[in-house]
Amino acid sequence: MSAQRVDAKVVLLGKESVGKTSLVERYVHNRFLVGPYQNTIGAAFVAKPIQVGDKVLTLGIWDTAGAERYEAMSRIYYRGARAAIVCYDLTDSSSFVRLKFWVKELQNCEQQCKIYLCGTKSDLVEADRSIRQVDYHDALDYADEVKADLFETSSKMGRNVDELFQKVAEDFYNSTAFQVMTEERELELGQRKGSFFFSCCRH
Repeated sequence: MSAQRVDAKVVLLGKESVGKTSLVERYVHNRFLVGPYQNTIGAAFVAKPIQVGDKVLTLGIWDTAGAERYEAMSRIYYRGARAAIVCYDLTDSSSFVRLKFWVKELQNCEQQCKIYLCGTKSDLVEADRSIRQVDYHDALDYADEVKADLFETSSKMGRNVDELFQKVAEDFYNSTAFQVMTEERELELGQRKGSFFFSCCRH
């Protein structure tokens, strides 16, 4: 897996139990596992190809531990990330407070990282509006303030999960970083072809 080419590093951040692992499971494997997850320790990695225009990009997705005791470790995993999906639970206002901590961390340490805010468990609040603790418009105002995109998702129902990661891939595809990376690969490929031609014609 370490040898697999990855175009864009994507990191998931947020308080424990907000549903980061469920989000990855739904996107990568199109499934929702019922029952309690074992808490992520450190981070889990998975690579996922995605079609954007005429290109196939590979997202390297890092699902990080949400417990505060793993904060220092999470900082290691978001270094160099092109995108960060910062998650909060729509039924837990404290998770939105925690989201703001991670956004500030990214703004201070990874200025080139595009931020996406992700409210999870939308199926629960649709079933019972009284349990919603994070107002959509408040979250939208904060997203505008920090120049982030906002999604409300349900990993259980599969709602807005593919759309979220598609937006991540499309934004990266349209970014300067992708254009530079493409030019570098074309240059490297040209150098390899030239070297091969030279070595063939020496003998």
